[in-house]
Amino acid sequence: MRTAHPGARKVLRRVWKAAVSAPSVCPACGAPITPKPDTEGYKCDYCHAVFYPGEEDDGVVLASDPGDGAQACPVCSVPLVQAAIAKIPVLFCTHCHGLLMPMNMLQSLIDASRAADHTPAVQTPPDPSELKRTIQCPKCNRRMDTHPYAGPGNVIIDSCGDCWLLWLDRGELARIAHAPDEGDDSSGSDSSDNLNW
Repeated sequence: MRTAHPGARKVLRRVWKAAVSAPSVCPACGAPITPKPDTEGYKCDYCHAVFYPGEEDDGVVLASDPGDGAQACPVCSVPLVQAAIAKIPVLFCTHCHGLLMPMNMLQSLIDASRAADHTPAVQTPPDPSELKRTIQCPKCNRRMDTHPYAGPGNVIIDSCGDCWLLWLDRGELARIAHAPDEGDDSSGSDSSDNLNW
């Protein structure tokens, strides 16, 4: 029997570890996953779910394990866990690293994220195919609205108007909070005065 060269074994071991750590199929639907070019993640070709191996970088602190009756992640269907960002409560997916929060908490999270880190985030154009994604609200199970965020950051968010909830994929909070300033409104007028409710 022929013996393998010891150096070849080390190379093969590294290749095998890399192949095992990278997902090849979507855990949510089983379709093929491809690397997402602008991040270190993987995107499902079918359901458009995004998955990230490795550590979380949004300052999320896990508060508890999911309990019975925990809401499921709208992207990958695993139970969401209670977590906090700068002591502000959110629900967090430990698999795809998405965040579920009440709409009225978004500005507090943006302010806290800006206060914690002043480094500008890399701004890439939004992927138009993300607008075709359909996910269900974890609370009411109705389809969430998928739309571009009206503020900075070039992100596409999902919202449920009935439950008043927002879903942010991994890194979207940082992209919103650390987007370059587009200049201050020097008119001094409150933009809410111009809204016709």
